[in-house]
Amino acid sequence: QVVLVESGGGSVQAGGSLRLVCTVYGPAYPLCMGWFRQAPGKEREEVATIDHDGRTTYTDSVKGRFTISQDNAGSIVYLQMNSLKPEDTAMYYCVADLSGGGYCDSGIFGSWGRGAQVTVSS
Repeated sequence: QVVLVESGGGSVQAGGSLRLVCTVYGPAYPLCMGWFRQAPGKEREEVATIDHDGRTTYTDSVKGRFTISQDNAGSIVYLQMNSLKPEDTAMYYCVADLSGGGYCDSGIFGSWGRGAQVTVSS
């Protein structure tokens, strides 16, 4: 069991940057970590993932603009968001897969944070 706490959300103008931080509380075992987002009236979307080996994936709409990373202990996960667009406005959730041995193959994220709001104005 892990507890995920997001911070770093806020409001920014288009073209600006924000960094989301997810602090992981719980046993230290390999995790697949990720970020999801959900905008009002839209389906939840997987934004980025990072596995225990540091391999990353991104949804097409954020490639080249967002970067997911983690500290060496795997206890903090970051989402650096650059060149933000109004369509990036959403609630962003930190997620963890505890069942994959540190790899993201299952795509099943059983642990979720409460979310951090990101608002991008035009």
